[in-house]
Amino acid sequence: MEPLRVLELYSGIGGMHQALRESCLPAQVVAAVDVNTVANEVYKYNFPHTQLLAKTIEVLMEFPKTESEHPPKYAISAEKKTEEKKIESNICFDSSTQCSGKEAILFKLETAGEIDRKHQQDSDLSVRMLKDFLEDDIDKHSFFLPPKSLLRYALLLDIVKPTSRRSTCFTKGYGRYIEGTGSVLQTTEDVQIENIYKSLTGLSQEEKIMRLSMLQLRFFTPKEIANLLGFPPEFGMRDTHRPQLSFINGLRTL
Repeated sequence: MEPLRVLELYSGIGGMHQALRESCLPAQVVAAVDVNTVANEVYKYNFPHTQLLAKTIEVLMEFPKTESEHPPKYAISAEKKTEEKKIESNICFDSSTQCSGKEAILFKLETAGEIDRKHQQDSDLSVRMLKDFLEDDIDKHSFFLPPKSLLRYALLLDIVKPTSRRSTCFTKGYGRYIEGTGSVLQTTEDVQIENIYKSLTGLSQEEKIMRLSMLQLRFFTPKEIANLLGFPPEFGMRDTHRPQLSFINGLRTL
């Protein structure tokens, strides 16, 4: 069988290329396409002999565009949802604090079922602990959440410990945006999160930051995330000891 000739679209840092390599199928990636410059740096480092096009895939489309008086239903639906999102009011779950925009602290609401599911995941001995994927020789202070983010978002975060056996999905906004972009790691395992949360009532902003800082919450490093997603140890990264995490753009699972 002749080797497959593969065109890799939305190539990211090369997760699909790496998976193809490990599959041992006779194949050659003749070109990769991605517009993200940071992801392309990582891709080029690991696959230097593959032609890499720093473009959007629209350059590959040669079909003429036609204007229509009636946009497709999905476009109308998406536009409607966007408008609804614009007028949606802010929601404050902290009954002791009035919703005042940037000053409000939101408490994460979890159902009993969600909490129970997390406990079950952490009790599954067939899954490795997160500490097996962590780097040893990093300056963790470079990855600590800044005080402003702690004050505003700490109670919305998905917080895991090195002994946890789960994490939430990491998105391309990880490290730049806080809410819903991925788990953060609590490095002081002897501090109980519940006790910190309960002690925040009535404190000043400076005192709240001091209490929350006791958790020593940090972002996962790019290399650690790559480890969690199944990339091999020899997979190279750009300078992973900088707090620049936006390389997640285009990161692909294997």
